[in-house]
Amino acid sequence: MKYLPVGKLNIAHLEALLASVKVSDPRVVVGPRVGEDAAVIDFGDRYLIAKTDPITFTAERIGWYAVNINANDVAVMGATPKWFLATVLLPEGKTTRRLADEAFDDIRLACEELGVSLCGGHIEVTLGLPRPIVVGQMLGEVEKDKLVRNDRTEVGDDIVLIGGVAVEGTSVVAREKGDELRRIFGDDFVNRAKQFLTEPGISVVRAALLAAASAKVNAMHDPTEGGIATGLHELALASGTGMLVHRDMIFVYPETETICEHYGLDPLGVLASGALLMATSSQETPRLLAAMRKARFRCSVIGKAVPKREGIRIKSGERIRRLPRYDSDELTKIL
Repeated sequence: MKYLPVGKLNIAHLEALLASVKVSDPRVVVGPRVGEDAAVIDFGDRYLIAKTDPITFTAERIGWYAVNINANDVAVMGATPKWFLATVLLPEGKTTRRLADEAFDDIRLACEELGVSLCGGHIEVTLGLPRPIVVGQMLGEVEKDKLVRNDRTEVGDDIVLIGGVAVEGTSVVAREKGDELRRIFGDDFVNRAKQFLTEPGISVVRAALLAAASAKVNAMHDPTEGGIATGLHELALASGTGMLVHRDMIFVYPETETICEHYGLDPLGVLASGALLMATSSQETPRLLAAMRKARFRCSVIGKAVPKREGIRIKSGERIRRLPRYDSDELTKIL
């Protein structure tokens, strides 16, 4: 028997599963599909945005991760995150009252920071579970004319990156492999990398909402598992386009480079929350970049949407090759 690898299902496998889904309610504007970050439901004068995502790679600050990861996926639809529910599963034989309190407090505080209402959920100690898992559900709302959908990327659009890649992955590795990294690179390095969770931070809510308010953004995507490389594939698949991106325009923090080189990981395939991908027409790009830079967000044009027949490619120096896709995040090699 062949077992599936750790990580997301292969995109072709997932597409085959989703093809069997028949959405009977006409109020579902965006249903389950590869490349879209959340579901969209018509609620009369506005759209309800609904998202669910688990946190499985790390146990430290897991509640904080869960709130922010789910909020990101709502915000990239142009919507304001409003309501959060969580299912918190704690490991049998390892859960103390302190662990349960920390997970709950992380969720509560993260919701308060974002102005989100924690409105329900479930928490338990689960038989046979080796480590904590939090599954979050975030709801938000957006005016109908402000909805951003990834299937609206057009050939010729600029592909814009806000932030650097593998921000979340850098923090996760520093937290899970801190003792090993500390022996090699020192306390200051590990402490800086751990703080990537909040500085530069994994939340893209403020950046996404500012972008949507500042320019006509055709698409926004929050790359997570599988890194920015997989995020670019998902963005292209949603719109039926190809991509040509430039490696030297993709910013990687020095701490991220060091960790990836040490473990032999491609930073483009490492857990990427904290980065924001956008597609805009070349006419809108200057307005978008000006607004983002004024707000002190790092941003750059990293490529173009091209016809689908040209594929999804990356240019490094003079070499152009197929952009890899990581159905299993690079972190699965070491965690």
